[in-house]
Amino acid sequence: MKQIVWIGRSKADLKEFPERVQRSVGFALWGAQEGETPPSSKVLKGFGNAKVREIIENDSNGTFRVVYTVEFKEYIAVLHAFQKKSKSGIATPQQEMELVKKRLAEAKEILKEVE
Repeated sequence: MKQIVWIGRSKADLKEFPERVQRSVGFALWGAQEGETPPSSKVLKGFGNAKVREIIENDSNGTFRVVYTVEFKEYIAVLHAFQKKSKSGIATPQQEMELVKKRLAEAKEILKEVE
């Protein structure tokens, strides 16, 4: 089973989600740790491969997303957790994409030392 590494504020941000959403995301991440592709996840476009994924959970409070990568042999790196606030379109807002890119670079830097 792969270990989870939380990058930046991703864990703290997830803890602010509604309890039901936290449980669903936790179950999906557990599946990813086991090497499965959770049904609630999809490839996050803009990264050139299928190694950056997002879990999408809808709730009466809105849409919540958790972005993670399976790029590492021994780890799942959770890069970002946020509530999508835009009412138009399904695209991930540019500022969120920039933060994911920054945290992916951080994860690569951190995990290259341990893998």
